Amino acid sequence: MGFASFKEVLNDGLKNGYAVGQFNVNNLEFLQAIVEVAEEERSPVILGVSEGAMKYMGLEYTVAMAKAAAEKASVPVILHLDHGSSYQVVLKCIRAGFSSIMIDASHYPLEENIAKTKQVVDACHVLGIDVEGELGRIGGTEDDLTVDEREASLAVPEEAQRLVQETGIDALAPAIGSAHGPYKGKPELAFDRLAKIRDLTGVPLVLHGGSGIPDEDIRKAISLGVSKINVNTENQIAFTAKVREILNNDAKVYDPRKILGPAREAIKEVVREKIRLFGSNNRA
Repeated sequence: MGFASFKEVLNDGLKNGYAVGQFNVNNLEFLQAIVEVAEEERSPVILGVSEGAMKYMGLEYTVAMAKAAAEKASVPVILHLDHGSSYQVVLKCIRAGFSSIMIDASHYPLEENIAKTKQVVDACHVLGIDVEGELGRIGGTEDDLTVDEREASLAVPEEAQRLVQETGIDALAPAIGSAHGPYKGKPELAFDRLAKIRDLTGVPLVLHGGSGIPDEDIRKAISLGVSKINVNTENQIAFTAKVREILNNDAKVYDPRKILGPAREAIKEVVREKIRLFGSNNRA
């Protein structure tokens, strides 16, 4: 099929009350697991790639694997840059073949966030590439970036409105209290703020740090305009737990296929559960 339209997929979710999962790709097994379950569940899916994962896998390998998966798949598959840190990184990913982009200028003051995000939007929209922006700070750690909980700030609805209107982004990730990495307690999401951002912006909203958020909070976020939910940590934990179990149970195993194959199946279980929770199954 080739890569699908980020904007079309998210807008369909916004219109019909479901969210599409962005599942981050860390190696071949992650990619295989994510796309296989999307096919089985008849769900659109977003393959998220962080800069750290890109460095690990290699940009060319990353795009080639994702393209092969998308061309083979019968459901919409999107290759999305996760937390692009600069215009230069964005250009590199565009040239390599990414189908959509997230530019994260949220750690800059609002005016600078708007300027940097608009620069990316202007470059991408000419090429038919959709863009996700971010406002406020998501807590926790994403690759090498750590945000102290005290410094993490929630998105201001009026600033979200400005960011959307002045940049033309196709989706917005507002900080509403979620975090990257494992939670150290029940996350407290600012639903009232999310509802106001939805009303002021009208674009699909994105929930980062989707791993570990209670199911009822996920459903409520979707009802308030969240159309894309990012999941990575839960897949990483499931993958690692299965590898650890196999190695602990059999000191003689050496064939990586006998280690990574079951780990891939563990990821599939998580992805299937999330797709059904998000309501994107049978939407493709």
